[in-house]
Amino acid sequence: MADKFDVIVIGAGPGGYVAAIRAAQLGLKTACVEKWIGKEGNVVHGGTCLNVGCIPSKALLEASHKFVEAQHDFDDIGIQTGDVKMDVTKMMARKDKIVKNLTGGIAGLFKANGVTALEGAGKVLSSKQVEVSKDGDKAVYEADNIVIASGSVPVEIPPTPLTEGLIVDSTGALEFDETPKRLGVIGAGVIGLELGSVWSRLGSDVTVLEAMDSFLPMVDSAIAKETQKLLKKQGLDIKLGARVTGSETNGKEVTVKYTDAKGEQEQVFDKLIVCVGRRPYTQGLLGDDAGVKLDERGFIFVDDHCRTSVPGVYAIGDCVRGPMLAHKASEEGIMVADIIAGHKAEMNYDAIPSVIYTFPEVAWVGMTEQDAKAAGIEVKTGAFPFAASGRAMANNATEGMAKVITDAETDRILGMHIVGQHAGELIAQGVIAMEFGSSAEDLALTCYAHPTMSEAVHEAALAVEGHAIHMANRKRK
Repeated sequence: MADKFDVIVIGAGPGGYVAAIRAAQLGLKTACVEKWIGKEGNVVHGGTCLNVGCIPSKALLEASHKFVEAQHDFDDIGIQTGDVKMDVTKMMARKDKIVKNLTGGIAGLFKANGVTALEGAGKVLSSKQVEVSKDGDKAVYEADNIVIASGSVPVEIPPTPLTEGLIVDSTGALEFDETPKRLGVIGAGVIGLELGSVWSRLGSDVTVLEAMDSFLPMVDSAIAKETQKLLKKQGLDIKLGARVTGSETNGKEVTVKYTDAKGEQEQVFDKLIVCVGRRPYTQGLLGDDAGVKLDERGFIFVDDHCRTSVPGVYAIGDCVRGPMLAHKASEEGIMVADIIAGHKAEMNYDAIPSVIYTFPEVAWVGMTEQDAKAAGIEVKTGAFPFAASGRAMANNATEGMAKVITDAETDRILGMHIVGQHAGELIAQGVIAMEFGSSAEDLALTCYAHPTMSEAVHEAALAVEGHAIHMANRKRK
């Protein structure tokens, strides 16, 4: 029998590695199991987020945005650039370097905090034992507590089976060695819009096929409408109500068949990205006698504190209920480690921000206006366009708006939705406000630095009562 640990974490993604480090910081003997094999053939940490998700996609989004700025926007502010070209190979190499630096950094953090890194596939057995297998070798470890952080994988759909180099998932879309002329994207969600934006900026003719009739239904309708308009202006052809029914490949291109309001359609692409969501990854994770229960969708069943059906066994991140977001997983990891160490810990699931890293960015937290009304809550809202922001004008980034949603009776902030430059940074104001139970008046009475993009949030809060300073034709409600 191998060593016994206070805590064994299965999975070293943003939920798992954070849980392991926090547990070790709290004085618990901790191990973290990971099987992800990197490009160089060694086990790497960071999970989907660092290896093939959040980080590499943001590297490509930033590079492609700067390319577009240099091509089209620099001239507006007086910068002459001449003929600008993108070296896709170099862009990809930079992305890989960033990933390598960050994944290697986690290994350093493990060492600095005394976390034991176990390489291989982890399986939960009975009596809080964990089997770790690698290359045919197996070892069993005992733990007082187990934290499952196994993450998720892309969903595949029967009409478009993955075909190497032609029909790919989000991982494959991060590895193109050249810009496809005609690119199809199935799914107008966060991942589809981000990856579609990257390759559209680099010259692809991008068509996004979305089965739902509404665009970004999880976002406030006013913000979603503005976002759709801006992305269409950038060249993304977003087809709503387009349900994919089949595909054919001939080695160099793929023909996609779909139905929409006009009937049966088909379109030919050089590459096709399938981005229809993700599912929890639990393959080979649970032994027959583990006792951990799954719900009807394959997620590990947990309570509000991420406890599974087995005492001492927890699960966090993408493999449990809630939004599949790296920061949500990390916060759950911290909560669980604190609970294991005997501390009181809670997580506010009503104040988890979401961001789409297109340009402009889209970010939101809390309820939409539609959510609140559906729940029978009378609301007041305030909105402010970046077109009226001095800093946005100076930044050459006047597209979008900020919107604040409040309870009409109490003025408590129920949600904040933003589309605009740096929306992912600005939304933190809404998260903090909701975490402290703030009212719109609290934000309205706050002194904001001038000139900043943040002032749009200030003005939106003022607008709830009709007091926005830099908008005409506003009357006090």
